[in-house]
Amino acid sequence: MSVTVASLGFPRIGPRRELKTALERYWSGKSDRTALLAAAAELRATAWARQKELGVDHVPSNDFSLYDHVLDTSAMVGAVPAVYGWTGGPVDLDTYFAMARGAQGAEGGEAHAECGHGCTHKAVDVPAAEMTKWFDTNYHYLVPEFSTGQAFALSSTKVVDEFLEARAQGVHTRPVLLGPVTFLRLGKSHAGEVNREELLRALLPVYATVLRRLSAAGADWVQIDEPCLVLDLTHEDRALLAMAYEALSKAAPTVRLMLTTYFGGLGDNLDEAVNLPVAGLHIDLIRAPDQLDAVLAKAPEGLVLSLGVVDGRNVWRADLEAILARVAPVAAGRDIVLAPSCSLLHTPIDLAQETALDEDVRSWLAFAVQKLEELATLAGALNGGRESVAGALAASSAAAAARKTSPKIHDDAVAARLKAVDAAMARRGMGFAERRRLQVEALGLPAFPTTTIGSFPQTEEVRKARAAHGKGAMTDAEYEAFLREETARTVRWQEEIGLDVLVHGEFERNDMVQYFGERLSGFAFTKHGWVQSYGSRCVRPPVLFGDVSRPEPMTVAWWNYAQGLTERPMKGMLTGPVTILNWSFVRDDVSRERACRQIALAIRDEVTDLEKAGARVIQIDEAALREGLPLRRGDWQHYLDWAVECFRITSSGVGDATQIHTHMCYSEFNDIIAAIGDMDADVISIETARSKMELLGAFADYRYPAEIGPGVYDIHSPRVPAVEEMTGLLQAARSRLSPEQLWVNPDCGLKTRKWPETRAALVNMVAAAKRVRELA
Repeated sequence: MSVTVASLGFPRIGPRRELKTALERYWSGKSDRTALLAAAAELRATAWARQKELGVDHVPSNDFSLYDHVLDTSAMVGAVPAVYGWTGGPVDLDTYFAMARGAQGAEGGEAHAECGHGCTHKAVDVPAAEMTKWFDTNYHYLVPEFSTGQAFALSSTKVVDEFLEARAQGVHTRPVLLGPVTFLRLGKSHAGEVNREELLRALLPVYATVLRRLSAAGADWVQIDEPCLVLDLTHEDRALLAMAYEALSKAAPTVRLMLTTYFGGLGDNLDEAVNLPVAGLHIDLIRAPDQLDAVLAKAPEGLVLSLGVVDGRNVWRADLEAILARVAPVAAGRDIVLAPSCSLLHTPIDLAQETALDEDVRSWLAFAVQKLEELATLAGALNGGRESVAGALAASSAAAAARKTSPKIHDDAVAARLKAVDAAMARRGMGFAERRRLQVEALGLPAFPTTTIGSFPQTEEVRKARAAHGKGAMTDAEYEAFLREETARTVRWQEEIGLDVLVHGEFERNDMVQYFGERLSGFAFTKHGWVQSYGSRCVRPPVLFGDVSRPEPMTVAWWNYAQGLTERPMKGMLTGPVTILNWSFVRDDVSRERACRQIALAIRDEVTDLEKAGARVIQIDEAALREGLPLRRGDWQHYLDWAVECFRITSSGVGDATQIHTHMCYSEFNDIIAAIGDMDADVISIETARSKMELLGAFADYRYPAEIGPGVYDIHSPRVPAVEEMTGLLQAARSRLSPEQLWVNPDCGLKTRKWPETRAALVNMVAAAKRVRELA
């Protein structure tokens, strides 16, 4: 029996975020299509060669994307909404990026360059496609859009082209495709319900053509990702899977299909998965370690099993001896493939770059490169005996033992405080209606009050100043003076355009999670540990390795400075405990619930200190609350219970006249609206621009009692919506909610935007609010 190693996908961004640089130069007009595609090709070549050198037998191709692999699939099958002016043929870059980011042509003025060098699509002013989270990760995908009578056609040969590109470089890859059933499940229609069976029948010929072309090009294995198999499936879903793989298994008989599942266990979908006509099945043994025996009991003898034995979503080093004890008996009886639990898209690239990390913490970690090294070690032990990799196994065991006993992990004071938490700490003094009367009197705001979500553009000057300060080229005093001037300028400008509740702009903050993690105990930080969130947007998650507490106030001084510049209310801006948890690499030696409660107590201290300083409005962002929702509905309630309680612990230490805001990012709210209501925030701002206020339906049906700021424009696009467009969205919001409930704001923070488009959009937003007040 043999053991081979597979990579299910490698990070796309490059070790120094080369993809981000190439994309942003292209979008700004500083480079052309040729330069962008050359940079992308170099990143692919480097990734293929690196994985091959690390001992990977099944190197993936088509895991690279210029923006998003789901968008790539939409382009492959020609699922391009009519608004983008595409009339068939290959999906060009302008259309692709218009779907990703929106576009404004010559009539859009300054934003024209963002569309990419001579737009070929007919529409001159188009919004970006809807975006949401990829399962329960912080990766965003572009939602496919389908219509009744949807036609599909092969409109991008990227998957075949990249297989041939790798082969020309001496690397025989295993191409990756997003499975057709998952693709359809991820999509939606704005024209009512569509028949998914009809869609699948129309879609399968395109997939079949792709498989035949891959076969002709020399591919022997193709990885087809169907993570929908770890979800609650209906009889219809199972029928669609059977239909799909019956057709695909016959499309190109010489190509073996590796059906890939991840992010959870197969559970009640096990029988369906093992009986589909595929050559291999990948299972996630990190999220669902107990499923191995059930899979072994039911898997047909000839089915190749791919075992996800190292964590593709977290950064902790694997305990190799423990893994060997589990998989050695399996390897003795059948051919197996060892792999990460999922694509390594969700991990940083290489720990070797982190020379400044605490040595103990560093010894506990593994990034993408190290995870592939771990897999190669495991395969070496199983194929050649433990003696052949004795040094690597010993190092793994030593690291695991040292981490368990390290005094850096446990804090008795934190444990004692956690034990003292009681139900009263998660309750405000009055109900919302009574609190609202006090807050209206205290704040004196107009109808449809305007505000922003928190951050303002982090310009090149801001980033340069931060870098110079970090390198010692700018003194503390010089850096603080720079930040004060940026803050003062932004506060003055907000007053000038007529915003009602101001923010200080967050110029001192590198990231909404990292900034707080750097000021809390129990967190470590990398220099190059970037992961992709979407497109060119990368984040550097903190590593939560130990117990959490707040040594000293984190935001009060900057709030004091900003409030001293204006008579208008200045929001205190904080990141909530659930979001800090979900957007960090979280320790795996305690429960997520326990870690979150520790963070909640630390942020509670900051909330009460802001109130003592005079803050009347405090925003506690829980952008990632829905993101952490378990994939199986039966597991939801436990998560929601502790997540909501952690938010309430954070927000309930203040008086009733203090207005608590929260913000949530791209999410579907219908199925958790009761939990959102239980958070008991006074104002919630949500992202609704891309869905044209569709998400408000959940709040209206639930009769949400508190106030809501539905985002009236999409900040993830450089496009500047007109006053009339935002007015129309506000009028749509008024049709679902009472006017007294509504706030007016963008749908997220403005950190990633540029000042010209930010100024134009916010001026239009304020004008729209005034117009709606006049119409009220």
